[in-house]
Amino acid sequence: MALRPHAAGAPRLYGEGVDSVRTITSKQELREILGEPTGLVRAKLADRLNELTRQFIERSPFVCVATGRPDGGMDVSPRGDPPGFVRVLDPGTLLLPERPGNRLADTLTNLLSDPRIALLFLIPGVGDTFRVNGTAVLTDDRELLAASAMEGKTPRLGILVSVTEAYTQCAKALLRSDLWNSQNHIQRADLPSHGAILKSLSLPDLDVAEHERARAERYARREGFY
Repeated sequence: MALRPHAAGAPRLYGEGVDSVRTITSKQELREILGEPTGLVRAKLADRLNELTRQFIERSPFVCVATGRPDGGMDVSPRGDPPGFVRVLDPGTLLLPERPGNRLADTLTNLLSDPRIALLFLIPGVGDTFRVNGTAVLTDDRELLAASAMEGKTPRLGILVSVTEAYTQCAKALLRSDLWNSQNHIQRADLPSHGAILKSLSLPDLDVAEHERARAERYARREGFY
């Protein structure tokens, strides 16, 4: 689906099975629907961490990292390691170690042209999440990165984040989704495999079974993790 303006100038949404849909185009319209945030909600916003809020980062093994592309698009990327892998250097500075990945380096490339960054930290079993907004630079400072070594390997790069906003996010989304309830977890085999998706997109001759076998072996050996 794509937004296209019609003759009157208001956006219309076109897509399969959709002719048009009313859209909200102003803050006034939005606030008429949602109302205003309470003073309690506004009070949670801070421009740095304190001894309480930093614990959400120090106990988190997983963070989603959002950055902006030069073409105006956006990327969001998962990062995970043992709890505390994102280091709190001081109340206004974080360090994310960059582990080996697919080498597309979308997040890193984006930050070279647009330093804005947004982080969402999750802790297994906890409904509240923690959000950080700020700006970031890349670093290859070996002395700084040494404390982020895993399995004897120091990361070659890190993302140094200057915090501009830090705040907790209420648990409603995770409670509604019942995300941490293991009874709701599904088996990976119930979804299309990585190889099947690649084959359907751009590699028609891919041997899916062999691809999945080799991939599972690499994961079992933790090959390329660090």
